Amino acid sequence: MTSNNDILFTRAQLTTPGGVNSPVRAFRSVGGTPRFITRAEGPYFWDADERRYIDYIGSWGPAIVGHAHPAVVKAVQDAAARGLSFGAPTEGEVLIAEEICKLVPSIEQVRLVSSGTEATMSALRLARGATGRDKIVKFEGCYHGHADSLLVKAGSGLLTFGNPTSSGVPADFVKHTLVLDYNNVAQLEEAFNNMGDEIACVIVEPVAGNMNLIRATPEFLQAMRRLCTKHGAVLIFDEVMSGFRVALGGAQALYQVTPDITALGKVIGGGLPVAAFGGRADLMQHMAPLGGVYQAGTLSGNPVAVAAGMTTLKLIQEADFYQHLSAQTLKLTQGLTNVAAQAGVAFCADAIGGMFGLYFSEKVPTTFAEMMATDKEQFNVFFHAMLDAGVYLAPSAFEAGFVSAQHNDEVIAATLAAAHGAFAKLA
Repeated sequence: MTSNNDILFTRAQLTTPGGVNSPVRAFRSVGGTPRFITRAEGPYFWDADERRYIDYIGSWGPAIVGHAHPAVVKAVQDAAARGLSFGAPTEGEVLIAEEICKLVPSIEQVRLVSSGTEATMSALRLARGATGRDKIVKFEGCYHGHADSLLVKAGSGLLTFGNPTSSGVPADFVKHTLVLDYNNVAQLEEAFNNMGDEIACVIVEPVAGNMNLIRATPEFLQAMRRLCTKHGAVLIFDEVMSGFRVALGGAQALYQVTPDITALGKVIGGGLPVAAFGGRADLMQHMAPLGGVYQAGTLSGNPVAVAAGMTTLKLIQEADFYQHLSAQTLKLTQGLTNVAAQAGVAFCADAIGGMFGLYFSEKVPTTFAEMMATDKEQFNVFFHAMLDAGVYLAPSAFEAGFVSAQHNDEVIAATLAAAHGAFAKLA
C-alpha cells in the first residue's frame, strides 16, 4: 500500500521547491521520504499514516514542555478568541519583555520579532549602527539564520574574508564577514590584533546546535568577551537555540559570560513564531524610533504567539524543571553510549540541559573540522533504523536533538530498546 507520506511528498514537490518549506525537512541528507506530521502530544507525534514516533526534534527546540501542553493550548485559544493580530501594542508584549529581562540579566531592553533570522540580522545591524564599523566575526559551523551577510564559508586563509555559501548572495554582501574556527582562541586574538578597530561585533552560538551539538570552551568565550571589551566591539550571543534550552538563563548563565546583545527564539514562542534580540539599554537606544537603526515587523509581538511564549516561560520556571530535563537528557545519551559500546560501534554523545548531540566517532567533537570527520554514513543507517522502530531523530548528522519534560523513563527506555536493534545493524 502506498504511504500517505509518499503521496503528500509527491504533491508537495509540484507546488513547493523540494516539497518542503525548510531544507532539512526534505531528508536529502539521510535519504528516503519525509514524514508529514498530522498531530503531536507530549513526547510523540504522528505522521500521515497515523504512525506514532517518539520525537527528538521538538520543532527544533520550542517544545520544551512537550507538544500540545494543555496550559499553552488554552493560552493560545484564549488569545485567538480576542483577535489574531492588531498591528498595535498589547499588554502581552510588555509582559513577555519584562519576563525575558528578568530571566536573562544581560538583557535590559528587548525588541520582539518573528524569527531567529530576524533577530540575528537585526542584532548585527544594531552592532554596526552603534559602533560605526562594518566588519563582523563569525565562526565556521555556527548558523545564524539566512540573512545575506551570515551565509558565509571561511576564506582561504586565516585573515581572509568569507565567500557566499548561497547563490543569490553577492560577494560584496559578505566581504566584511570574517569566518574563524570555533573554539580557536589564537585565531580570534590574531584577528583582533590585526583589525580590532574595524570589527563591529562577534556573533557566536555559545552552545552550537547547527553542526550538531558542540560546546564552546570557557576559554573561548572568555577571550571573546575580553577582546570585544578591549577593542570596543559588540559581543552577540546567538541563543535562538540554546536560550532557555540549556538553562533558565541560557548558555550565558552556565558560562557566566555576559554578552552585549542576545538573540533569542524557539522556546520563547512555545512553538509559535516569536523571537527577540536585546541587551544593554544604551545599545538598544540606537533602535528606531529612538535612534537611527531601523527595524520593523507587522507581526512582531503577535498576541497569539506571545501568549504561547509567555505561558511556556512560566512553565519552565516550575521547581526542579531543569534538573528533571537535564537528568532525562543524560539518561538518553548515556544509555545510547552504553548500547553502542555493547554492540562495538564507535559512538559517543553529549548533553547540556535539554539539548543533545550524537556522534559516530571515538570522541565528542569540539570543532567544525572534527564534526566533519565523523561517520555520516553510519549515522544515516542508524537514523533510518531508529525511524523504522518509531523514533524520530534529526534527519541530519549535523543537527542537535532535543528532549522535552514529557520524555519520561518509559519513553527513554523505549528509545534505548529501539537503539539495540539499530546499533546491531552497524556492528
